[in-house]
Amino acid sequence: MHPAAAVCLVFCGCCSNVVFLELLVRQFPGCGNIVTFSQFLFIAVEGFIFEANFGRKRPAIPMRYYLIMVAMFFTVSVVNNYALNLNIAMPLHMIFRSGSLIASMALGVIILKKRYSVSKYMSIALVSMGIFTCTFMSAKQVASDSSLNEEDGLHVFLWWLLGIAALTFALLMSARMGIFQETLYKQFGKHSKEALFYNHALPLPGFVLLAPNIYHHAVLFSQSEPFQIPVIGLTMPIMWFYLLMNVITQYVCIRGVFILTTECTSLTVTLVVTLRKFVSLIFSILYFRNPFTAWHWLGTAFVFVGTLMYTEVWNSLGPLLARWRRRPKED
Repeated sequence: MHPAAAVCLVFCGCCSNVVFLELLVRQFPGCGNIVTFSQFLFIAVEGFIFEANFGRKRPAIPMRYYLIMVAMFFTVSVVNNYALNLNIAMPLHMIFRSGSLIASMALGVIILKKRYSVSKYMSIALVSMGIFTCTFMSAKQVASDSSLNEEDGLHVFLWWLLGIAALTFALLMSARMGIFQETLYKQFGKHSKEALFYNHALPLPGFVLLAPNIYHHAVLFSQSEPFQIPVIGLTMPIMWFYLLMNVITQYVCIRGVFILTTECTSLTVTLVVTLRKFVSLIFSILYFRNPFTAWHWLGTAFVFVGTLMYTEVWNSLGPLLARWRRRPKED
């Protein structure tokens, strides 16, 4: 597939996924578990058929390493989704997760003993300032909610603090998983699609612990208003339709990212994913009218400028611009 088509998959899939996720969360804030389970089940079934060849293909990476990776991946996915049930708004959730560079750099220095350039540290400082600004302003909004009395306001604020703690934990765990994957790929080679399958298939038994919550939301979804799907004319509860579209768009997004990793450099992949997050954030704010002040916009700018500085995209754009400027003279 052409890289441009993969970029379209990433933007269309991931941005649409955010829309359907927010439609689900706005109606049922605690539905993260059923969303995660559905995504995992769909990708696991697809991988079992097309990657594992119905279980006949042996994994290139020993299963014990996948078990460790899966424990991390499952924890990160569940905690990130559960944070939405702790008074964490979707824009803040997206911005906070954009701070993965901070966690990756910190753990890289501590665990891998890496050293970075001054520009890298400056970019991380910008990202940190952006996340702090957005988090602080969101905290003020939660604390100053006029519709709550003092006791209820404190209760909501404490749950919000727990949500921030959950996002921080997931951020660090995700960075640790990235380092673990990096060491595995160096030792056994890159097997991204295989890792995608096992990361989604092996955690499925763990959802038994969440079965009551998943069943509860399945009942609630079934009780939602009926919706007729355009073109095919099939009628189904609207929340199940939102969930189905969320699962499909999540798969499209992940497949697009996978194709990019095989066709483009890691810098290009990082840049595309970063820009996708930015577009998703703006769309979420404008379409759903999420509260977003000028300070939030400033914090968002810090996050994404810092991310682009970290990827050193300017160094890559320089030669391209120089070639573009010379082209008329050569013609």
